[in-house]
Amino acid sequence: MQKKKLHSFSGLVYSTDPNFKMADETVEEKETMPAANQKLRILLDRKQRAGKSVTLIEGFIGKEADRVELGKKLKAFCGTGGSVKDNEILIQGDNRDKILQWLQKNGYTAAKKV
Repeated sequence: MQKKKLHSFSGLVYSTDPNFKMADETVEEKETMPAANQKLRILLDRKQRAGKSVTLIEGFIGKEADRVELGKKLKAFCGTGGSVKDNEILIQGDNRDKILQWLQKNGYTAAKKV
């Protein structure tokens, strides 16, 4: 069963103020750090994935667009599918060695966790 999502209005039920406006929740993205300053972690994950292996890249600091771009480059290099969500880059299959080589070749500081 799929859970229903409830929209949060911060507890506001009713306002009698005619000039009242809801405050917009904005999240500021951090500026993307240079590749040499990024400390990325590469690990293999099988949890809640029906036994399928997924290579996770964690620790990217920067804008979402840059994270998506890095994910696209890694997917193309490995020749597999994947996605970018929850501040993680997911690449299908066990591609830890390939990804580590690519990241080091492109100036990233990366560490492979066993």
